[in-house]
Amino acid sequence: MMEAEPKPERSFAEWITFGISLSILVVVIGLVGYMWLNEKNQPPILSVHKKQTIREIDGNFYVPFEIVNTGSETAESVQIIAELQIADKVVETGEQQIDFLSDGEKEEGAFIFSQNPLQGQLIVRVASYKLP
Repeated sequence: MMEAEPKPERSFAEWITFGISLSILVVVIGLVGYMWLNEKNQPPILSVHKKQTIREIDGNFYVPFEIVNTGSETAESVQIIAELQIADKVVETGEQQIDFLSDGEKEEGAFIFSQNPLQGQLIVRVASYKLP
């Protein structure tokens, strides 16, 4: 019968390497857990706002806007509609299409009207989007 050879003790360098490897593994597992627990999993939440400044150039009125996605998923083919109402009648409309808007992303654009939006009520809203 053979005698079992004694196992050599681990060297200081092996213990240091083991400690560093274990630390990296704990950090990676911690980050994955943190991201998993804090993930919102909300569909796109889109809000559009008119900016204050309306510019008039060559008889056209430029109405700038900003759209923001505060959800946690990306929206594609975002459609924005603007309606200018004067005397309770829709006199002009405009449409914009944003190809995609990821979470936390902002986009800017402008609607162009031939009539002054300050003479009526301007409604700017998000009409639709699709998920990728």
